[in-house]
Parts: sequence; structure tokens; C-alpha cells
Amino acid sequence: MMQIDQRIIIIANACERLQRLTHILEFLGERVEVIAPEQLSTLASETRFRGVIVCPQSLPLDAMQAYASAAPWQPMLMMFDAAGLTRGHSNILGMIDEPLNYPQLTELLHICQLFVQSQRAEVVTSANQTKLFRSLVGRSDGVAAVRHLISQVATSDTSVLVLGQSGTGKEVVARNIHYLSERRDGPFIPVNCGAIPAELLESELFGHEKGSFTGAISARKGRFELAEGGTLFLDEIGDMPLQMQVKLLRVLQERTFERVGGVKSIQANVRVVAATHRNLEQMITDSTFREDLYYRLNVFPIEMPSLSERAEDIPLLLQELVSRVFNEGRGKVRFTQRAIESLKEHAWTGNVRELSNLVERLTILFPGGLIDVNDLPLKYRHIDVPEYEVACSEALQERDVLSAIFNDEEPIELPEHRFPSELPSEGVNLKDLLAELEIDMIRQALEQQDNVVARAAEMLGIRRTTLVEKMRKYGLSKD
Repeated sequence: MMQIDQRIIIIANACERLQRLTHILEFLGERVEVIAPEQLSTLASETRFRGVIVCPQSLPLDAMQAYASAAPWQPMLMMFDAAGLTRGHSNILGMIDEPLNYPQLTELLHICQLFVQSQRAEVVTSANQTKLFRSLVGRSDGVAAVRHLISQVATSDTSVLVLGQSGTGKEVVARNIHYLSERRDGPFIPVNCGAIPAELLESELFGHEKGSFTGAISARKGRFELAEGGTLFLDEIGDMPLQMQVKLLRVLQERTFERVGGVKSIQANVRVVAATHRNLEQMITDSTFREDLYYRLNVFPIEMPSLSERAEDIPLLLQELVSRVFNEGRGKVRFTQRAIESLKEHAWTGNVRELSNLVERLTILFPGGLIDVNDLPLKYRHIDVPEYEVACSEALQERDVLSAIFNDEEPIELPEHRFPSELPSEGVNLKDLLAELEIDMIRQALEQQDNVVARAAEMLGIRRTTLVEKMRKYGLSKD
């Protein structure tokens, strides 16, 4: 199977417009090589480039058509004055117009990418995991307010309570407070209070002496001792059992504690930063969280905004996450402007963590690729964009159909529709009956998918273009 050369080859003579195009493509992160028209024969016939751009003024039309015929797997774009552009070859995918602009170039490059993928190009993936970044990213008012609060509280030893939904980056805030404080040279010790069984949490926080309970074969330091001179981050403090809340309150008040099974008081020179996604005030009302502990922790609250509240930060977050994935040795995906706008419309119930997982998934699916709206998982498509379909010869279509028929191991189950159980004696108008059923199904799909045609087509199991044609046939509209 042919390997993909990630370069974009431009066939043209030197000119100012060519230089401008080259600079823009390199700015977009593409690897570009310019060759003179007489060097066309040097292109390896077995190599599949990411894209070939041809300037018609530099290359005769017959030479361009000959190359297109000789390399039908190679996506090609025409550049500038392409009055003689021919559509006789399915691999000549479009024309680059002036003035050059980002949406046009990214869309054409994405079409080239889809064409290469349709030829069943070999894709190499990696098993590295995406890591959540450790710095606050964004320019929204919400993030700016959080940065300001961090700078105000970092230099003191005041207890901080970080509030916010899961996945918003509460630990990121805690680490920034630590790194900006005078305790930055000390340890930063995180503890997830909800992940440790209640019977082990006391030993985990305060340590234990040898023989203090079954299995305690030696003395062990707790997280408070390990965080000496630094910061202890108590994540999901709302999940801490009530009996442990009493002991934590005592430590915060007296700054001393004893190990489990011990009698010696140990000084706690530790700054405590707590975090939770729960409504602690409601928990106080429900008698599941101590009010006195709440006020000890909530000296300086910082609330992290959800990702949907700072959608304008999504482009910067994508850039940061993509860079970190790339630095881990995996491919570097990019997003068209339309894809970014679609992601801005998403609700993001999982916040930044959900966005991080999405970037990881897309990097596995499209390593080194350019992501458009229709490449996103269905629930992230909030912009209705026509899907580009690669022209395919009748021979290939027939081969794919036959392959699907003979390789389908599972029988096809037809859904139960509102057909009459028995054919009436007077007969039925089959054409009208099927049309009525089709109209009803299309209307239901559009209503359930908020009139987004691409999603409705996915729900009905047909192509978007097919659904649009049926809507036109029956006089239906999205509204």
C-alpha cells in the first residue's frame, strides 16, 4: 500500500503570487516544495503527496491532464488563472482563487485530505495519552478574573476553596496558586477525597504508627507530613465523610495532628487548597457537610467558569492541547474555521476534560490531518455543512456494493412500520403509501435533530445529499 508524503507540491514558475501562496501554506503548518514545470517527470509515480497545486500558466493543459491521468490517486488543485480548468479527471478537486484567504485554503486542503483517505491510504496511529495541561489558557473575562484572584491570594497562606464543574481545571488553579506562592519550592501533594475508602482516608491524610491496625507492618507518613512546607490539595472535599470532616477541622484550627495509633502531636506547616463540584451550602442544609468546616475552607473562594461560559477560549485551548499531543510524539491535527465555530456551539458538559478527550480521539483518527465539521463526532456538529463526496468510477462502486453483499454476515433487520397487516381486497397505492411514510420519517428526524440536516440524515441512515434531494422532492424545508 502506498505511503503518504505529507508535502504539498507546487508546480509553477517563480513569481510573486507563488511566493505569497508558499508563505501562507507554510504559515498554516504545511510542508511545501516548489518545482519547475520541466521537473514534473521527476515526481515519483509511486508516491502519494498530500496535495499537488498546478499553475496553468506554467504547465500546458495537456501536460497537466497527462499527469492527472497517470496518477489518479493524487489530489490536485489549480492555482490562479485557471480558465482552462477541466473537470474530466476526478482527482482535479478545485481552484485556488485570489485574494488568498484562510477559509478557502483550509477547505480545499481538507478536500484533498478526504480524497487521499478515500483511496484507503495507510494511517499510522500512536497509543500515547493526552495529558491535561498545567497552565490556565484563555483570554475570556472569566479566565482573566480567575488569574486576578490567584495573583491576589497566592502570596498569603489563606485557605482557598476552588469551585466549579468537573473538568473545568480546578487542580490547574491549585497548582498555579502553589507555584506563585512562597511555598513554590515545597511539595504540592494532591489527594482525591472521593477516591479513597472512608476507613483508609484518616491513615492516608495523617499517617499511622506500626501495629495501629491490621496490615500496618510499619510506620507511614500521611499526606499532611509529605506536604510539609508546601501545599496540600484536597480535591472533591464534598465527598469526605462527616467523621473525617471533624478531624480535618481540628487540624485547620490547631495546626497539629497525630498519626493513627500515635500520641505525639505533629505540627502541620501546610497550606490547604480544597476543591469541589458540589453545592456545599446545599449539603450543609442537608446535614451532609459541616458548616464550621465550610467557613474554614471558604476563606477565599475561586469559581472556575465552565467551558460553555468561555467558548471564545476554545481556539486557544485547541492550540494548547494539539501542541501537547504533538510533543508526545503523535501527529498534529488542525481545525478548519468551520469546525472551530461548531465546537463553540457545543454545551461541553465535560468541560476542558471533554475537549482534551476529543482532541486525543481526532488525533488517532486523523493523524496529521485537517479536521472539518463533518469529521467531528455527530454530537459536536452544530453547523450544517454539505459533505464533500469524492467522485468514484462505476467499477469501484460496483466492487464496493458486491463486497458489502458477500461480506455481510449479519442479516438485515427491517424496522416495523405502520403497514397494514394484510393487503386489503381493494388494494393499495404503494407509491403514495411509501411517500407518506418517507415524509413522516423525514419530519420526525428533522424535529428530533433540531432541523440539522446532517444529523437527520445520519439518523435515517442515508447521505446528506440524498436527504436534501428527498426534501426538495416532497417540498419540505428545515423550518
